[in-house]
Amino acid sequence: MQFLQKTVMQETVSGKKDRDLNLLMQLTWIVFAVQVAYLLFFAWKGGMLRPWSAVRRPVRSKRRFAVFFPAYKEDRVIVEAVESFLRQDYPADFYEVVVISDRMQDRTNERLSGLPVTLLEADFENSSKARALTFAVDKLDRKRYDVAVVMDADNTVQPDFLRRLNETFETGTRAVQAHRQAKNRNTPTAVLDAVSEEINNAVFRAGHIRSGLSSALTGSGMAFDYGWFRDNIRKTCTAGEDKELEALLLKQGIYIHYLPDVPVYDEKTQRGEAFGNQRRRWLAAQFGALAKGLRDLPGAIAGGNFDYADKLFQWMLLPRAVLIAGILFFGVLFTAADPVWGIKWGILLWLIGLAVAMAIPDSHADRQLSGALRKAPGLAAGMVLNLFRLRGVNKRFIHTEHGDESVVN
Repeated sequence: MQFLQKTVMQETVSGKKDRDLNLLMQLTWIVFAVQVAYLLFFAWKGGMLRPWSAVRRPVRSKRRFAVFFPAYKEDRVIVEAVESFLRQDYPADFYEVVVISDRMQDRTNERLSGLPVTLLEADFENSSKARALTFAVDKLDRKRYDVAVVMDADNTVQPDFLRRLNETFETGTRAVQAHRQAKNRNTPTAVLDAVSEEINNAVFRAGHIRSGLSSALTGSGMAFDYGWFRDNIRKTCTAGEDKELEALLLKQGIYIHYLPDVPVYDEKTQRGEAFGNQRRRWLAAQFGALAKGLRDLPGAIAGGNFDYADKLFQWMLLPRAVLIAGILFFGVLFTAADPVWGIKWGILLWLIGLAVAMAIPDSHADRQLSGALRKAPGLAAGMVLNLFRLRGVNKRFIHTEHGDESVVN
């Protein structure tokens, strides 16, 4: 009798363990499946429904633009970027280029002083783009401008950039993100960085706009109603000021538009180490913004602010490289426990591959990308490790150095 009771108890414990394991496998798969479905839907909306362009309307007035170039140790690139911007076919007396020079060399500042720009020299104890922009707004006449434009020190644009922004703000837009794209693909890391940017453009910008949701901001090539920007840039305090601005806009019910046919050319990271540091900063900014805003999620849903609710959910997503690595890891792990799960995880892997393929523009699907993919596993491993190295990163500035580097094969 005791033997029977012991056997029944063992079978009961064993059955409970099997049920617990099966539940764990199901929940893990669902978590990954929801993220894959999200990416797949918006990749389809933004990547497969090309071509399209922003709506243009007749312009009745010319707006005054303040164009900000925060520049921290950007001696290699800032002069070229500013000179490029000054070639606008927009009236010169309707825009002002403002360079915030932070720890740049005297000879760089002298060259900038010879250009028709406003040069503000700063020396922050703890540098950040948020501090530079707040410093600049405080220095400028608060009544002179209609639109604030935020650039990076390496960004270049086409001559019709401000004219196109003026047309957009004529429609009543208060915040807009231009199409940031690569101006270099000269190393495998730069190629992967460039294609990652385009996938983000398809999923988080074009795909969202086509679904009636706001575009994501991307740190530069951004334009805002000047009054709103002046009042809100002071509220940003982390290394992820673009995420903070997104949250402020969406909490206030302000729609963020996207201009797919107004390019801003951005220098892509050329070395693996710089790529890792950059992604580490971005991850810290994303999870920092999520931690700060997560308490707003129930209220956003209850109040019908689905734009803001979507943004908070978007910040919950794992980076694509980590998501793919996770699918491979759990696919192998759980298939060892139950071979049926191999099919389910295989479907997820195929679907996320489909999402990525739909989001990549034809111009980037070439031999350079094929060759660069050999470097992808190493960069993905670095992304996974970065998840464990985020402590304190969002509170300090990690500079991504720009300028020509030696080509890596």
